[in-house]
Amino acid sequence: AASDVYKRQQSVVLHYVAKDGEEGFPGNLDVTVTYTFTNENELVITYVANTDKKTIINLTNHAFFSLAGLNNPTPTVDNNIVTINADYYIPIDEVSIPTGEILKVEGTPMDFTEPHLIGERIDADFDQLKMAGGYDHNWVLDNYTGQVRKIAVVKSSDKSRIMEVYTDLPGVQFYSGNSRDLEVAKDGKTYGCRAGLALETQFYPDTPNKPQ
Repeated sequence: AASDVYKRQQSVVLHYVAKDGEEGFPGNLDVTVTYTFTNENELVITYVANTDKKTIINLTNHAFFSLAGLNNPTPTVDNNIVTINADYYIPIDEVSIPTGEILKVEGTPMDFTEPHLIGERIDADFDQLKMAGGYDHNWVLDNYTGQVRKIAVVKSSDKSRIMEVYTDLPGVQFYSGNSRDLEVAKDGKTYGCRAGLALETQFYPDTPNKPQ
């Protein structure tokens, strides 16, 4: 259940039960996700899950953010400035499955330890970016202790809008919206490929098949 502090804010609670055997996973999995908007301009996402059998779970969100705001057309995120507190990332294969390696970001277009424009290197001659059509990788976050800490910052090109990301998890999937088809949003505004970005906090993906 949401804590007392969340109850005083503006929240929506989503609930789902995945039956034993659904998609091949054991156990009845009871999941509640609470989205809370606080009066401090925060969006807080809280996940709670219980199961009656030993199983695997790795919950995250896939919310897209556009610091330019929706327009017609909505600008790409190429001019957004990103910082990610991670010295390592997890490379993928040609079908976007993690290889099991953990590589240094240093000296590559995956290095966001200092602020960089997304568009600065997104189309670089770098196999990982070419396979994914842009950024769609898990970064191995620094300072993982299970406590909430700031892990990323996104700024609009004029720095008038700033989004900070906090999590208690060890990884974040940075996705630059590489494959979105053109869609129509509120008031006829349109958005398409790279019109938004996602920062999906998570445990490392494919860990059941990568014991290391």
